[in-house]
Amino acid sequence: MSEATGRAVFLDRDGVLNRPVIRDGKPYPPVSAEDLEISPGAADSLAALKQAGFKLYVVTNQPDVARGSQTRAAVERIHAALGAALPLDGFYVCYHDDRDRCECRKPKPGLLLAAAAEHGLSLGASYLIGDRWRDVEAGQRAGCRTVWLDFGYAERGPATPADLRAGSLTEAVAWILAVEHNELNRA
Repeated sequence: MSEATGRAVFLDRDGVLNRPVIRDGKPYPPVSAEDLEISPGAADSLAALKQAGFKLYVVTNQPDVARGSQTRAAVERIHAALGAALPLDGFYVCYHDDRDRCECRKPKPGLLLAAAAEHGLSLGASYLIGDRWRDVEAGQRAGCRTVWLDFGYAERGPATPADLRAGSLTEAVAWILAVEHNELNRA
């Protein structure tokens, strides 16, 4: 088996790539592809990551499917719309709820581990950008550098601080590109 050498940026979906629906200070996914609103700067930011040689994978918990308030088909339509609008390489989705105790539901790193195994990715050379503690913890458990988009939700933040706390996807991507530039110049 060859050594994993690919680099990726793993992206949470709701709150990172698209605007979440905020209710009582907490983020929720859009109900349909028609309700989808791409986050400002997402297309340009992802294009810059692609140009820098990163693969881009969405890693998202969608527990509303297990809870019966959303259909898998609706989630897949949202992903098709995101895939048509943004330069993404794939989607890794957990459709379970916490009570299912699966290995793919963030904060467990199963989605990242699956993507890495499937695509020959070095998790130590990869990043995760998320807007919730579950995202950051999954990235940390997988061995990635992590970025927490802190939007002031009415919930706890990461127990262990992310490598960067940012206010936007654009800021997160600028930091990743700067880190990569600095490491390339040191090599």
